[in-house]
Amino acid sequence: MIRTALTRLLYMAPLAILPLAAAAQDWALQGIDPVGYAADGAALPGRSDIATTWRGKSWHFVTEENRDTFESNPRAYAPGLDGLCVVALSEGRSEPGNPRYFVVIGQRTYFVRSQRARDMLIRDPQRILMEAKARWAQMNP
Repeated sequence: MIRTALTRLLYMAPLAILPLAAAAQDWALQGIDPVGYAADGAALPGRSDIATTWRGKSWHFVTEENRDTFESNPRAYAPGLDGLCVVALSEGRSEPGNPRYFVVIGQRTYFVRSQRARDMLIRDPQRILMEAKARWAQMNP
């Protein structure tokens, strides 16, 4: 029984520290492939051996094709509103979004802080995004 618990702990430990390792290494989006949001509709962890540097961060990708796509136009794949939570912005707060909770609206990926915030954004994307962009413009004149 103790052996089983230790084995599970050893397998789960790397998963628990992945976001910390990504932050410590200046990985953008906690190592998630930015092209995967729109291309695959998923937050896919990129590979450490397929990466590029942009805006002082290391961006990781699932495939070399995704990396090449990103390198051809990085602004198109970077999260909107600098990765802040769209719902929080629409409510007048500046909070970081979570790269694992996202919504693609038009051609742009936006982050939110939680599943609850994602559900809110999906229910009323135009109003929330419009309010968030207005707050963003006030914060970044």
